[in-house]
Amino acid sequence: MTDDNLIKQTLDSAKTIAMVGASTTKEEEVIAKTRLKPSIIVMKYLLEFGYKVIPVNPFSEGKKVNGEIIVGKLEDISTPVDIVNVFRPSKEAPEIAKQTVKIGAKVLWLQFGIQNKEAEKISNSSGITCIMNKCIKQEYQRLFLKSKPVFPVLLPD
Repeated sequence: MTDDNLIKQTLDSAKTIAMVGASTTKEEEVIAKTRLKPSIIVMKYLLEFGYKVIPVNPFSEGKKVNGEIIVGKLEDISTPVDIVNVFRPSKEAPEIAKQTVKIGAKVLWLQFGIQNKEAEKISNSSGITCIMNKCIKQEYQRLFLKSKPVFPVLLPD
């Protein structure tokens, strides 16, 4: 279990977050429905609280989400990344952990519902903190705003 002090320190010191699995609008989807996707809500929230968020999605490379250009893979990011925040299935976490090590990020953060012992082992053996099964938005709300985390909180455009 990850300790609150570690999470608070992680969120307090981080500036840049790579969001793997950031959702985009498919042509057949209604824009309003897309705004309800957890990755879009969390990304917008983090942007509003001053983080630089770089969306990562190989199927939407070059498109924009929340005003940010999507990159195809973590290795395409040219600036240092503090946190790799993951919105992908647990079975993909080990490969994402390897990529996190490769780019030199400090933290691998697997969103609520995502856990993988192999990814944790890969991260920890490389000196990278691994936070699993926790929503970065909810943790920010709980630890910094002292509010009871509610998900989703829809933010107006």
